[in-house]
Amino acid sequence: MTDTGSRTESLPAPGDNMDDSRFRIRPYQQVLSSCSGALVTSLFMTPLDVVKTRIQTQQKLMLSNKCYLYCNGLMDHLCPCGPNGTMTAFTKPKLHFTGTVDAFVKISHHEGVKSLWSGLSPTLVLALPTTVIYFVAYEQFRLRLKDFYLRKRDKSTELPLWFPLIAGGSARVLAVTIVNPLELIRTKMQSEKLSYTEVGQGFRSMLKVHGILGLWKGFFPTILRDVPFSGIYWTTYETLKKHSNVTQPTFGFSFVSGAISGGIAAFLTVPFDVVKTHQQIEFGEKFLYAENGEKRKPQKSSGMFETMRNIYVRNGVKGLFSGLTPRLVKVAPACAIMIASFEYGKNFFYNYNVARYQTKREKEQNLVIKTSKHPGVGY
Repeated sequence: MTDTGSRTESLPAPGDNMDDSRFRIRPYQQVLSSCSGALVTSLFMTPLDVVKTRIQTQQKLMLSNKCYLYCNGLMDHLCPCGPNGTMTAFTKPKLHFTGTVDAFVKISHHEGVKSLWSGLSPTLVLALPTTVIYFVAYEQFRLRLKDFYLRKRDKSTELPLWFPLIAGGSARVLAVTIVNPLELIRTKMQSEKLSYTEVGQGFRSMLKVHGILGLWKGFFPTILRDVPFSGIYWTTYETLKKHSNVTQPTFGFSFVSGAISGGIAAFLTVPFDVVKTHQQIEFGEKFLYAENGEKRKPQKSSGMFETMRNIYVRNGVKGLFSGLTPRLVKVAPACAIMIASFEYGKNFFYNYNVARYQTKREKEQNLVIKTSKHPGVGY
């Protein structure tokens, strides 16, 4: 009889292959890894994104007196303003900002420091699930693509750069698709002053007025910037890992690489960010106020290139890069915090899975040895 106990499985050293199917982190572990980063990112990055959007919104005075595009550092939210809305601090801008520091000073002085965090609590309700869906989906898409690509190839085959590009873009589309209806319901609830206990009423109202497909209004403006950003970000990050020959990144490496990747992606997608801000504000006015007051003939929403052309005509190239500085200052550390926290969690659970697997194998091998010496044991 072959001594199966002498056949010890050769395990890779921890960190050699984090994508090994025996040790790779599970979806629930990915969820836990992404939650802490989302909370910290939201808390620290909100003021920078508020300033960025306020500067961009100066170009859109005709619409910004009715609604405001707000972000908690992880996702965007349309907020109604004025006497019928809840975000009364964001009425038609009476302040003119000449730069990032000027915006911080004026907003803090005239509206109070707390206004830099206005709406943080309710928006976190959607920011957390969106971030969790996004990061978990990216990992799942990336691993599935890798497994499929290497199915009939040598395991050491170099993976193409379009892997993170496709996985990142697909993950963002999935996250926006799932959360977009909830965001519209929340926005409409604010405009009608509904409480959270009346969410069912808000949902029925949305379905009655807009139908099922109406729950995805504003979908394309939302992914206008986010999909290109996600593709560029993950491609840059995975490239940095590859060229640095890093398989299990440390917190420091992830932080620096995340900041670099986020900065590059943010810079390249600034025009998309400006266009998205304008389009969502325009959409917000029609969505929130089309049913109230005087009826108007529906107007066709401006397309991406039309909006971009209008911005260029009014403000030139500078207009397309409005809010560049606060966007870079916000996005770079936000990406650094988020990916470093996520990778730290992944490392923790990966090492946990490796240790658990090794313990399980040792128990099985000990049982086999014990059974071979004492055939009656275990029967």
